[in-house]
Amino acid sequence: MLPILTVKITSEPDVVLARQRARQLARLVGFDAQDQTRIATAVSEIARNAYVYAGGGHVEFLIEGQTAPQLFAVRVVDQGPGIPHLDVVLSGQYQSSTGMGLGLVGARRLMDVFDVDSTPGCGTTVVMRKLLPRRTPLVTAAGLPSLLDALAATRSDDPLTEVRSQNQELLRTLDELRRRQLELARLNGELEDTNRGVVALYAELDEKADHLRRADELKSRFLSNMSHEFRTPLNSILALSRILLAGSDGPLTVEQARQVQFVRKAADELLELVNDLLDLAKVEAGKIVVRPGEFTVDRLFGALRGMLRPLLLNPALDLVFDDAGDLPPVVSDESKVSQILRNFLSNALKFTERGEIRVGARVEGPRITFTVRDTGIGIAPEDQETIFKEFNQLDHPLQRRVRGTGLGLPLSRRLAELLGGHVGVESTVGVGSTFSLTLPLVYVPAAPGAAADVATRDPYVEWRTDPGRIPILVVDDAAETLLLYQGFVRGTGFELVPARTVPEARQLLKTVRPAAIVLDIPPTGEDGWAFLAELKSDDDRRDIPVMVVTEVNDEPKARALGAAAYARKPVDSAAFLDGLRALVGPQAGKRILIIDDDDVARYLLRSALREMPYVVSEASSGLHGLERARTEHPDLIFCDLRMPGVDGAEVLRMLREDPATRDIPVVVNTVRQLTPGERAELERAGAAVISKEVFATGTAAVEIRRVLTRAGVAV
Repeated sequence: MLPILTVKITSEPDVVLARQRARQLARLVGFDAQDQTRIATAVSEIARNAYVYAGGGHVEFLIEGQTAPQLFAVRVVDQGPGIPHLDVVLSGQYQSSTGMGLGLVGARRLMDVFDVDSTPGCGTTVVMRKLLPRRTPLVTAAGLPSLLDALAATRSDDPLTEVRSQNQELLRTLDELRRRQLELARLNGELEDTNRGVVALYAELDEKADHLRRADELKSRFLSNMSHEFRTPLNSILALSRILLAGSDGPLTVEQARQVQFVRKAADELLELVNDLLDLAKVEAGKIVVRPGEFTVDRLFGALRGMLRPLLLNPALDLVFDDAGDLPPVVSDESKVSQILRNFLSNALKFTERGEIRVGARVEGPRITFTVRDTGIGIAPEDQETIFKEFNQLDHPLQRRVRGTGLGLPLSRRLAELLGGHVGVESTVGVGSTFSLTLPLVYVPAAPGAAADVATRDPYVEWRTDPGRIPILVVDDAAETLLLYQGFVRGTGFELVPARTVPEARQLLKTVRPAAIVLDIPPTGEDGWAFLAELKSDDDRRDIPVMVVTEVNDEPKARALGAAAYARKPVDSAAFLDGLRALVGPQAGKRILIIDDDDVARYLLRSALREMPYVVSEASSGLHGLERARTEHPDLIFCDLRMPGVDGAEVLRMLREDPATRDIPVVVNTVRQLTPGERAELERAGAAVISKEVFATGTAAVEIRRVLTRAGVAV
């Protein structure tokens, strides 16, 4: 905060002086003529209120913020009797014979941010802020003397001249309004004509779209039918050629065997093309069913190694699979993941003559990325998007020798999108290529009314929120950040409503009333700061709390514009969820802590709680669980008995000995068969018991609701 100037208000001329100084400073810091008038008028109204109703006060002019655009702030302070019925006054419903309240309401509309603090008998403080224009350089303490010198060199007019200036401004404003009214009438006439043309155009487009839909349906039906028809004779050709080559009815000559091999190879290539066409037709028609299930990456790599090892006939080429034993299990359609990786590996085997092909995987937050890296011919940058288009193949001597269908990579991209992920490629000609498949660790089917990929969701389609969850609007232009936040809130009572741009956020706010807003301010964040100011100046939305999560280091400006919370990127799951809970208060639902060293057990329990409006957190050891219990103070704890280090019985004892955690209900979730003595001891310590076997028998939901009811946290 950088103070510039203070004007004392003890008489009517001081009110005029405050107005003049407001106009002069607004001009010096770069505001245009209209904003200069708005600022001067707002300051004049509030300063006059201080003089008339409080007998005087003072006006402070300041600059706030360390990054562009900064804030031009004006603070008007008096020691008067305060403002009674402040909420009624600011709502515009207060009726006063003296005009009290009109100045406050009017000034509020003229500035970006307007805050009033008034206590009966203790005076009133009004703070008004407006974002500086983008072109204005940063105002710093070093540059303040030159600003004050320029202000001192500006001549202050007498009150009569100032009144004349106000009258001239009013006349200019009226003239501008009259001109705009005429222009508006002209535009309305043009719009009426345009609307008639648009209506006719829409009718024509609807008709053409209907034709295209029918043509697309016919194409998909044709591909599907013809693919099925082709497969029968092709399979017959392959079977007959196998019989001929086996010599069941007598040996073939060398030349005959060679000819049959050619026939078999051609049939194999045609069958591959038919299968790819059929898969593409199914994807386009929406007939491919995703069958998610849990599998390990290690098991997937083992199956791929067994399938592809016989195809590795080149002794100069090695096929290497990285160790994936430490990676968590994946819940997705294993067959489709395998199909995508087989396509990557098949291409790598075709176009790599020596070196190695390495298959690996890594986990990044809530997503997993599979990679197939080769030392083959490589792909030029201009061709790296072309290869994902149907029937496109690159012109290369090796490509001509091992031609494929041109459908494998396009099909892989469609399948990845169907699983909620995407494929990518990095390549250098002559060095090699790396194809990647990125998927969520846990497949989440697209909800009705919302697309699975937030990056491609249509913002103009009405968003339907889940009535059992708390909507949080997230404004961030990075799709990976939105996906990261979605992973943070999975299994909690929150529902993210993502927006990639400020206009998209405005559109969503027309149909969604979020409990809170998470706002990113990019480094060139004029739109983000302006959107925050817009929210806090909107009577209907000013009460929605905003958490700014950004790379920009300017918390004072965020707070000055009305942000309720501020965090620097990168933000972790705990900080993000704690921030949301602090913003929305008690409506965030009850908190449940899961303490278990088994990743699968924690996943199963969290999945069972997913449909219930609880905020769920996890700990993978007894010590970690004790720390989270003391810091989060959950409403209920699920705890495993058998854990390395501090086991469940010790955790329960330490929880009961700590005054901060002794009253938290605990449910022991164990696979062990407890003796009557062990069960009685746990019940004496106030712990309920649930067996992990309920997840295998399908009774988990019933048992969990039973223990939740017993613990007094059921919903």
